[in-house]
Amino acid sequence: MKQTTFFAMLAASMAAMTVTTACSSEDPLSELSNYNNYQSQTQNSSNPSAGSTSATTGELASFSVAIDKTTAEPTNQADAYYPETEDNIANNSFATEIAIDLANPVSRTESGVTITANGGHITANHGSEKGICYVLSGTTTNGSFSVVGEKKYEVRLNGVNITNPDSAALNLLSSKRAYVVLADGTANTLTDGTVSQNDHKGALYCKGKLLFSGTGSLEVYGNYNNAIHSADYILFSTGNNIYVKSVANHGIKANDGIYINGGILNVEVSAAAAKGINCESHIMVNGGRTTVITTGNGTYDSDDQEAKGAACLKADSTLTVYGGELRLKSTGSGGKGINVDGAADFCGGNTYIITEGSQYKSGNDTASPKGIKVDGALNIKDGTVWVRTSGSNGEGIETKSTLTISGGQTASYAYDDAINSKSTMTITDGYVYAQGRNNDGIDANGNIYIKGGVIYAISAGGAEVAIDANTEGGYKLYLQGGTVVAVGGLEQGSQLSQSCYQASWSSNTWYALSNGSQTLAFKTPQSGGNGLVVSTASTPTLTSGVTATGGTSLFGGLAQWGTTTTGGSSVTLSSYSGGNAMGGMGGMGGGGHPGGW
Repeated sequence: MKQTTFFAMLAASMAAMTVTTACSSEDPLSELSNYNNYQSQTQNSSNPSAGSTSATTGELASFSVAIDKTTAEPTNQADAYYPETEDNIANNSFATEIAIDLANPVSRTESGVTITANGGHITANHGSEKGICYVLSGTTTNGSFSVVGEKKYEVRLNGVNITNPDSAALNLLSSKRAYVVLADGTANTLTDGTVSQNDHKGALYCKGKLLFSGTGSLEVYGNYNNAIHSADYILFSTGNNIYVKSVANHGIKANDGIYINGGILNVEVSAAAAKGINCESHIMVNGGRTTVITTGNGTYDSDDQEAKGAACLKADSTLTVYGGELRLKSTGSGGKGINVDGAADFCGGNTYIITEGSQYKSGNDTASPKGIKVDGALNIKDGTVWVRTSGSNGEGIETKSTLTISGGQTASYAYDDAINSKSTMTITDGYVYAQGRNNDGIDANGNIYIKGGVIYAISAGGAEVAIDANTEGGYKLYLQGGTVVAVGGLEQGSQLSQSCYQASWSSNTWYALSNGSQTLAFKTPQSGGNGLVVSTASTPTLTSGVTATGGTSLFGGLAQWGTTTTGGSSVTLSSYSGGNAMGGMGGMGGGGHPGGW
């Protein structure tokens, strides 16, 4: 099918997907069009090894991630979450306003607040006074604003530009809630220096809970340590427009949680093994557009005695995505898009991840690049998750525990395994695309259960298969339902409760797999594994060289579900029981198409 045909269908691409009450979704391909202007291209590189490779084209192979401060935040938001009711500024009143002009610092006492100016450095102490709102304005190139007090308070940034050469620019030292409001229509900037008199933790540091709201803009530049750091948790809200850049450490760091309810959040970090957003507890994304780019290479951590890479999002506990949009890119060696020590749940929203770095090595220690790395259980229930890795040893989606896909659209185009679990993998519903450029498409060290959904998996060829369970360890693939297309075959010894069929295939060709009234049209890759295996609930028909119209566009134009096809020629199907030998019916698309990145 012509490329323009895909683009015409993008507005309705996700219309047929299930949306749960708790999670909202929006057409991810339409958003991708607005963001990238759909500049499709094929990125080529030489084969890094003597073995077989698989390659493809389309939006999954070419989508980009870039800082964007101007495009409106997406509307696919879940309900805002507040750890405690009073975290919502609407449930508070800060009626006593104290004006602070950073360009004209003056010591004084006002409304029970003691203000002390030491050159350009201002400290405000509101003691036990309630309802205090500090309204900051003005510019200083050698100053700061600090707050101490025993009650929660508001800091309204009303057109302020603070540079502190040797400590934090905004130093919120009260352990009570700090409501930082970005005044409507204002631009605000906070910057620290490359040295520190007190080893400060961030250009914006908060000892208590840091709660952002308002529709103004804020830029924070961290040159000594983190850009933004809270010793408690951080909350971002709809309307925020925040840009964060750190050249020394993490972009945003919180000890007890990060909640993104909305807003436009852009983060760039360049230090070795630095994290764009780093939380020692859990991260929750409910809305907004969060873009994170890390460029630092891996490094060896002598304290922890291990090699470490950068990560766009790092959660020491759990990650949950209910809505909004995540755009993540890591270019350095060993870099990751998402790194979670606990469990991760994708319940909605749109997530796009790129890693371009290779494996980082320090002696015998390594840090491998990964799109998504989760140590606990990984569950994809709804929404869109797209991952692309191009550096050596780069896996797409990996969990050290179980992986369950029960809805949404998951697509991974990876240097190594595209989707991998170290334990059981279960697919019950949703749309799944997995292409391993130099390895398996879908791989598990435990059993794989395919019970439903639409699965399109592609291996590199050679010894690799499209869907690979750990037969050597006594596990196997259980194919019990769903619509399956596997370029490269299934693991030998698979238990096939649903009949499978094999055929030869041609590269860069549109095929139609029909089962009754339902049709999946799919485009074969530029190169890939031996033979083609298909499976549906009943005996299907397969047609090559078709033109497809209508239906749900998937994986950036690589497949269409529920489509109508015309033309083409019938393909002979024969019985298949497992393995990549394909009964002598080797893939016809494996040669003549190098590269694909």
